[in-house]
Amino acid sequence: IDAIDNVLDLVDLVLIMTVNPGFGGQSFIAGQLKKIEQAAQRIARSGRPIDLEVDGGITAETAKGAREAGANILVAGTSVFRGGNKHYAANIAALRG
Repeated sequence: IDAIDNVLDLVDLVLIMTVNPGFGGQSFIAGQLKKIEQAAQRIARSGRPIDLEVDGGITAETAKGAREAGANILVAGTSVFRGGNKHYAANIAALRG
């Protein structure tokens, strides 16, 4: 996370992975919430309009924590598609909760 200060003037988006990249359906790594908070604080201090994206393990429960920590873009796969296409709208509504 320390390297973020060196590149904030060059980026429009910072991505924080909250799972180990590789396959869908993994559990959110709760320890990443602190990293999201730290990144959000550094972005705020920069004064630049930089998006903070979180990818991995996003569910209705973890989405709330990620947003509260400062993320403004959430990537969700498994939690959206769970239950088939009859459930997409409800699943997305739960994420937006």
